[in-house]
Amino acid sequence: MSARRWLFAAAVAGQLVVLYAPRAPSTGGVPGLDKVVHVLVFAVVLGLGWWSGAPRPLVLAVSVVQAPVSELLQWAVLPHRSGDPLDLAADLVGCALGWWVARRVMMAR
Repeated sequence: MSARRWLFAAAVAGQLVVLYAPRAPSTGGVPGLDKVVHVLVFAVVLGLGWWSGAPRPLVLAVSVVQAPVSELLQWAVLPHRSGDPLDLAADLVGCALGWWVARRVMMAR
């Protein structure tokens, strides 16, 4: 597997840890940092997915579906987590940002 695919796989693994850890990684920290993390984990997955050569529509579709599913699972299954509509919005902003940046970077090449 190429280095690009390994980076993409690592980003997906990191995203899964952030989204499904039994406890939120940071509580009571910097206001709004949670939303920034949500934007970044989705943007990085989308960007590295595009860069790795993974099927772009599939990466986008899985990410867009993952956003609400992760919030629902946090709310319903993880006792120390809660689903948050603002986290969902941040996830979707991350999807759009990652797609946009990756497209711009790849088109510039």
